[in-house]
Amino acid sequence: MFRRASTPGPLREATLGWLYLSLGSLGVATAAVLMVEKVRILQDPTYVPSCSINPILSCGSIMQTAQAEAFGFPNPILGIAGFGVIATVGAAILAGGRFARWFWLGLLAGSTAGLVFVHWLAFQSLFRIGALCPYCMVVWVVTIAVFWYTLLHVVSTRESTRPSGFGAWCSRQVIAYHGAVLTAWYLAFVGLITVRFWEYWSTLP
Repeated sequence: MFRRASTPGPLREATLGWLYLSLGSLGVATAAVLMVEKVRILQDPTYVPSCSINPILSCGSIMQTAQAEAFGFPNPILGIAGFGVIATVGAAILAGGRFARWFWLGLLAGSTAGLVFVHWLAFQSLFRIGALCPYCMVVWVVTIAVFWYTLLHVVSTRESTRPSGFGAWCSRQVIAYHGAVLTAWYLAFVGLITVRFWEYWSTLP
């Protein structure tokens, strides 16, 4: 699995390692808090989670829905496992380990599945449940960033073997403006949240 190689792409080797370690650790911590809150609700249906702030920012409303257990068990279990892998990969990179291409493709497949899942959860929160979970939104942010930089790493590694052509040019442009693309992605979420709950936001002092 391990091999020596440079890390092409928008981030330097050490930066990519720190990014994975930081995002993975944040994801694990957030998922763990969600799991604790879920257990407390199961123990006491009257318990009000720490992230239930107002009618819109209300974890309790979401945790008691079917979407909160999409695969028959609490969703945070997936986060603890998945983000744990990301943090471990980051630590391994910082320790000098390098992964073969098949491993990166597997990581990309996993992060893509996570990306699809959090977008489905976001849709459910916005347009079906009508409430937002602050901790869940942290998970959305982390998952999108992990997917994005994993994708860029895989693409840049592939294009480094064929530096010419339109595909390689497009890849270089995306890599060059990776931060702008990620920012636009996040702003799209902010825009959706603002529009969806504008009636409530507009009543706040």
